[in-house]
Amino acid sequence: MRSHTNAKKIEDLMNALGSSSLGEGAVFFTGGVSAVLHGWRDSTIDIDLKFDPEPKGIFESIPRLKDAHDVNIELAAPDQFIPPLPGWRERSRFIARHGKVDFFHYDFYSQALAKIERDHQRDISDVENMFGSGVVEKERLWDLFQEIEPSLIRYPAIDPAVFRERVYALTH
Repeated sequence: MRSHTNAKKIEDLMNALGSSSLGEGAVFFTGGVSAVLHGWRDSTIDIDLKFDPEPKGIFESIPRLKDAHDVNIELAAPDQFIPPLPGWRERSRFIARHGKVDFFHYDFYSQALAKIERDHQRDISDVENMFGSGVVEKERLWDLFQEIEPSLIRYPAIDPAVFRERVYALTH
């Protein structure tokens, strides 16, 4: 079992991923990484990320980097759990560039909706921090939820009525 990951470990990993990449690409962090880098939490268990586009050679470096940096790396993003929000890429916030790789926070609106759907206490706390820091506006979150609501049928693990109630309760 690996230790928890703090901001320094995340920064070191970004540098190592950028250095080990053989080509251009983008890494989108989500979940606990965004919370740690924004100071909402001191640490996270996993580094959840998505490559889009995938930097050449990045997958070959992951096993070595996981061990060298004592981190858990998971390929996970909100669009695996809820429908992708229109404009998610444009709303994703730039963090840094290391080597040929750009690092971003995956769209906070997407992150917020995925966390609301999952409904763990830590996730709801993260959403409240998103509201408090201004990276997510309640009215816009509600509007984006309504845009993806018809697509929820493609996600059988989601109860659309319960999800709608949760989003409404946090945004109104």
